[in-house]
Amino acid sequence: LDEPTNHLDIAATEWLESFLVRARPAMILVSHDRFFLDKVVTQILELRPDRLDSYPGNFSAYRRQRDQKQERLGRQARKQQDMVARTEDFIRRNRYGQKHKQAADRIRKLERLGDIDQLDNFHVPPMTFGDPSRSGEIVVEALEISKGFDAPLFDNLTLRIERGQRLGILGPNGSGKTTLLKTLLGQLAPDQGSVRLGHNVEMAYFDQGLDAIPKNLDLVEAIRPPGDLDVTPGQLRGLLARFGLSGDIVLQPFGLCSGGEQSKTALARLAALNPNLMVLDEPTNHLDLWARDGLETALCEFTGTVLFVTHDRYFIDQVATHVLVIEEDRCRIHDGNYSQYLGFRENNDVPVNEPVVPPPKNSPGPENDSPTGKEETVRPKRQFPYRKVAEIEADILEAESRKDDLEELLADPEIHRDTDRMQQTITDYEIVQDELDMLVAHWEEAIELN
Repeated sequence: LDEPTNHLDIAATEWLESFLVRARPAMILVSHDRFFLDKVVTQILELRPDRLDSYPGNFSAYRRQRDQKQERLGRQARKQQDMVARTEDFIRRNRYGQKHKQAADRIRKLERLGDIDQLDNFHVPPMTFGDPSRSGEIVVEALEISKGFDAPLFDNLTLRIERGQRLGILGPNGSGKTTLLKTLLGQLAPDQGSVRLGHNVEMAYFDQGLDAIPKNLDLVEAIRPPGDLDVTPGQLRGLLARFGLSGDIVLQPFGLCSGGEQSKTALARLAALNPNLMVLDEPTNHLDLWARDGLETALCEFTGTVLFVTHDRYFIDQVATHVLVIEEDRCRIHDGNYSQYLGFRENNDVPVNEPVVPPPKNSPGPENDSPTGKEETVRPKRQFPYRKVAEIEADILEAESRKDDLEELLADPEIHRDTDRMQQTITDYEIVQDELDMLVAHWEEAIELN
């Protein structure tokens, strides 16, 4: 599956998740959807310049393990540097003295010594949106607004957005999320009702189509605020660099840039405008995972107000203080992020807008052998004793650390001169590998049954 959740709304993505978890097919997938990766996968492969690194678990487990591995490799590298410094000092003091043979032996060991492999540092752009002017307490107020085209999209909606809120709008494809945004912005007039912006509100809009920026402008000029000739190209370059754009790319025409570069440029343009109300329509489209991290941090640190539409549930979890959910017959506002809204939905038996999925061909009818006529769910039996997922992950990391140490030992030419020691090390390595296989199987069971 190559980016299977692109263009799916949240309900369709949730259905796909539940299907994949239930069906448990063998699969390989590429995705930027971090929430989806947390729900579905049991192993993460990280593509590096010279190899693939494997991590057991979902996306959150991968990030924890990678951080811990990076810290451990850093400690090993520092220990190696200390050892090299001590060895070089010994060689300098004894190269021509009575211990010259030992010094020569240590020279050979240093020549064979390889560097400790370090993990690549992913570049998270240090995005910031500056310090905007202060708006009134009420930023946007909509009173009993309705809007529709061939059919009503929302009806009799009253909404008040207050300073400092970060409101995410959720709803199925075609439910009118972008139409609602444009109505609140004043780009579309409501069929009935009224929309009012509050005192001293300065608004900027991120359009998912990226149509607001002329395609022929280079990136430096693309982010220049209209009519502002005082800001220098150097200042604009510095702003672009904060969003991960530097070097020759900033002189490229906007229309020739990749989708990710265009999205970062549009976000940098928002920062240059310095609004106190940012309205974002699918801002994470085209951004990689690390740019999304940077954007989430920047929005959470922003002191103004944010109104956004996105299908990225992880982004909603990180950014939203409130969510507005567009349903078939009404709109409702919930305090908190997406996970908190899910908790409300489950606790209150709120029906989910699930996509209509046709049954497979030749599928059996509703009758079955269950005396109630309903399909009975048989919970799989445990093969391992109950343990918390985090405890198993800690054991996996510890076993991987021992495995790495043994691999390093087996790579040392010195060990091949001692047959007994080499055989024992190989045996220890096989034991650790078997232990790892069992721990991963235990982890997969815990993920499914806990």
